[in-house]
Parts: sequence; C-alpha cells; structure tokens
Amino acid sequence: MSRPIDNQHVIEIKALPSPRTIKTKIPITDQAAALVVETREAIRRILHGQDRVRLIVIVGPCSIHDPDAAFEYAAKLKPVADTLRDRFLIVMRTYFEKPRTTVGWKGLINDPHLDGTCDIATGMELARTILLKINQLGLPCGTELLDPISPQYIADLISWTAIGARTTESQTHREMASGVSMPVGFKNGTEGSLQVAVNAMTSARTPHHFVGINADGQTSIIKTMGNPDRHIVLRGGGGKTNYDEEHVAKAEAALASEGITRPIMIDCSHDNSRKDHTRQGHVAREVLRQFREGRQSIMGLMLESNLNPGKQTWKEGVALAHGVSITDACLGWNETDSLLTELAEAITPRPA
Repeated sequence: MSRPIDNQHVIEIKALPSPRTIKTKIPITDQAAALVVETREAIRRILHGQDRVRLIVIVGPCSIHDPDAAFEYAAKLKPVADTLRDRFLIVMRTYFEKPRTTVGWKGLINDPHLDGTCDIATGMELARTILLKINQLGLPCGTELLDPISPQYIADLISWTAIGARTTESQTHREMASGVSMPVGFKNGTEGSLQVAVNAMTSARTPHHFVGINADGQTSIIKTMGNPDRHIVLRGGGGKTNYDEEHVAKAEAALASEGITRPIMIDCSHDNSRKDHTRQGHVAREVLRQFREGRQSIMGLMLESNLNPGKQTWKEGVALAHGVSITDACLGWNETDSLLTELAEAITPRPA
C-alpha cells in the first residue's frame, strides 16, 4: 500500500455550515441593518473630513469570552454613547478572533466553550448572536477580522474593522480589506513599522482577485473594486510608543498622498501604554490635547475596557471572575466612564 501524500498532519476535516445557513438561522433585523449603514457612513464622514468635530472612540473588551458580560458592558456603554454623541462616535469593541504570538486561546469563534474543543460552528453562531443583540441595543460594533472566511458570516453586523499588527503585512488581509463594506484601520507593525501599514492602505484601495468563499460556502474567485475608506492605527511597537506629536506628524507626512483628510487613529493600549492598562488614560488625554490644538488629522482613539479592571489567566476547568479580561489587561468600567466624560468635556462642540 502506497504512503498517502495529502493531509499527513491533518486529524480531521469537518464541514462548516455555510454563511447563508447561519445568516438564515440568525438573520439581521431592519433595525440593526439601519444602524450599521448609518454608523459606517458617519465614520466615513469623519474619515474624509465632512465631520471635523467628532472623534471616533472604539472602546470595549480586548476580547469577548463571556456573552453575558458583553451584554452587561454594552448596556452600560449605550447611555454614555448617547450622552456624548455630539463629540464622540462611540463603537463597541467586539473582538472574537485573537492573533497569538505563539499559542493560546484564539477567541470565541475558534473556541467558544473555552475547553479546547474548538467548536467553530457554534462559535460563529455565538459571535453573530452577540453582534445582533448589541446592534439591536442601538450600539454599533467594531472588530478585528483575522480570518478571511469569517467576514462572510458576520460582516453585515460590523460598522468598523481593524487589520491587526500581525496581519497588516499579509497580502491575504490586504485583499480582504479591499472588498469589505466598512471602513478599515490598519495597525502599524508589531515592531513599530509605519510603512507596512501605509503599504497596506495603498494595496487595499486597489482592485484585487483572490480565492474565498461565497454565501453558500463554495470556494470562489472574489473580485473587489478597492476600499476608499482606510486609515492608520498607531499602536506603538517594539517596546516604544508612537502617539506623540512627532510620530503623528510622521504619519501625516507618510499618508499625504492618500487624499484622506483624517487618516490617523491612536490605540491607547499595547505598546502605547507600555502594556500597562492604567496608562491608557494618559495616552488618551495626550491624543485629545493634540486634537484640540489643531491636529485635525486625528480621527479617533481606541481603549481596551471591561466591566472590571486588569486581566486573569484562563486555564481549562478553572472558574473565571466575572467581567475580567482573559487576554490583554483592560480598564474597568468605572474608570472608562469617568475618562470618556472627562475627554468629552474637553471638546467644545462647534458647527461642522
């Protein structure tokens, strides 16, 4: 008997329900669809300079592992978003896929039961259910698209997306970004390189052809027209920050040819906070100072925040504390609420 030459290191190949199947089971509502359309357009107006007053704030858990905690957080964030809407466009961070430097829990879609069973079909349905419920609450959602297949299942419920520091240089993710229907933020590289994000923006604005899936889950050739709604996310890297005036000015210069009025978002976490969640407020205040003093290229900021501060270590079979991150450490809700109010009060509303 001859040796097999295919799938020598594969244990199992299991079919995933098609995007159409899961969308039919968990359909978007008219209310949620209207919110997504409205929010995407509002983000575009800020990005391209039609709205020069407001900042976009992407705020929420580093990753969602507990649906009940996510809904509790959304219920707290919604009235704050409504109160501050003349100064901030607040989008809840709803991250379901986590890139890992080596190994670790890869997010709710990959392992929804947190037990290593990697029940991706259930994870995809759960992610869609969470997004739908939060949109139904009237709060728009943002995420990082890590897998080029998952947008077919959940993208209709996403108002903004990021391409992360580990994947900004990936051709696959640049191609995907060229075809998604929402504005996309490209993070600088993990070592701090701005050029990889600039290159990603250039790539994503152009048409592409690539292999993907259609609504029925069939392998397909995807042809895109290019995405005009792209921006940079400065998140620091290589142990160094890049939210100060010098780095923002360098980003402005690098992006000058893109023709986008407000192309820079600042991630207040990661290396910009020196991986200390308590420093996020300091970074946010400095970003706001630059914006108030005329740095109009700044379009918004990102904050990692959860019900309770810090993080905890996930171990299979060990009970978890409620509302505490199992990935990056986060601000707690009380500090987040106070910080958002403080930042909003520092912006004087004026006619667009």
